[in-house]
Amino acid sequence: MIPPEMNSYTPCLTRASIAAVLSAMDRDYVSLFELYKFLHTNPELSGQEENTAMRLASELETAGFQVTRNVGGHGVVGLYRNGDGPTIMVRADMDALPVRETTGLLYASTVRVKDSDGHEVSLMHACGHDIHMTVLIGTARLLMQCREDWRGTLLLIGQPSEETGTGAEAMLEDGLFTRFPRPDAILALHVAPPLPAGMVGYSDSYAMAGCASLEMRIRGVGGHGSRPHEAKDPIVLAAETVLLLQTVVSREIDPRETAVLTVGSIHGGSRSNIIPEEVVLKLNYRYFKAKVDRQIRSAIERIAHGVAVAAGVPENRMPLLTTVMTGPPVRNDYGLSCRLGEAFSRLFGEENVLKLDPMSASDDFSHFGIVEPSIPLFYFFLGVADHDKTAEHADEEKSCPGIHNPCFAPVPEPTIKTGVRAMTCAVLDLLAVQ
Repeated sequence: MIPPEMNSYTPCLTRASIAAVLSAMDRDYVSLFELYKFLHTNPELSGQEENTAMRLASELETAGFQVTRNVGGHGVVGLYRNGDGPTIMVRADMDALPVRETTGLLYASTVRVKDSDGHEVSLMHACGHDIHMTVLIGTARLLMQCREDWRGTLLLIGQPSEETGTGAEAMLEDGLFTRFPRPDAILALHVAPPLPAGMVGYSDSYAMAGCASLEMRIRGVGGHGSRPHEAKDPIVLAAETVLLLQTVVSREIDPRETAVLTVGSIHGGSRSNIIPEEVVLKLNYRYFKAKVDRQIRSAIERIAHGVAVAAGVPENRMPLLTTVMTGPPVRNDYGLSCRLGEAFSRLFGEENVLKLDPMSASDDFSHFGIVEPSIPLFYFFLGVADHDKTAEHADEEKSCPGIHNPCFAPVPEPTIKTGVRAMTCAVLDLLAVQ
């Protein structure tokens, strides 16, 4: 729950303050668009966000924040104390994805780097983290311009390695809540196609699902392709395992629960006439309840072992399952969500603020809230789609390109302006001078 001192309040967003927020955002947009283009054109992989972090730190320092670099890797912490009051943390993630951009934008990314496995990959901000960072800086600037209207402490965070699910925990382990003021509430946003630009959405309970990423090594006995009877073929075992894994959600999970299981990568073998020693599967599953998490994990282990036993794989060659990443669901605080949802409605109009169902995507933002004692979270969604194209796609029964898609391209101006206004509105509502 939100702290008692934040439960009783008088709405701070009068017509005059709304007008001030809107006009200040309009004046700053050109500069923010230049920042957005720089971030979009220069993406960096998880764990490699050195230049991104440098730019974010520089922008926060210019805005007037005390900045600490290299928190939990390339994490950036901007701190500003403005008298007595609550501490509010706002987080933006910084990393990009190994996706080759095909948007055709003049500022499209052409960056290629080597990933942690030594493979050369193309990079793109296909998850909108460039928008998130731009909104963070725009919010920092606006809040500094109107600091006579609020009291408290701001903690603005640039978080690395969200896509690998490791960045939030790394920052916490590096003392985020001991070296810096502990927040009374934590805010974040995420782009949400096909929601039209100019709109925001939120949930008053679960916002995003819990997630686990696993690596499964299906081990067999190698041999010559012409003599399969002398081998235990892990490619055949992998194929059977993938198909059986698709029955976990459809046949083992209560249909009233939400769950997703995806095998996103399969690698094994080198030549057509060689039966390899092993095949590596990379899988990912989503859930909202701890019981469902345990059910899926147990089923994955049982299926992998059972397929190997049925094929006669030696005991010392049973499958190996490694947990790469886990993260609990993102659950918004009910009181905080209702309060800020009302603030958004006053700012944008009720027709532009949607109450959303939980999404099956995941975010390691959840780790910031589950520390003891827990901290209330508010995670909301930002429309990015061209309104006309959204209507056109609806007529054609097509969907706009979503996140992680090489064609993902937010409409910059209304998206950035709405994001900055929404986040500034949320912070002002929590820290406003009464």
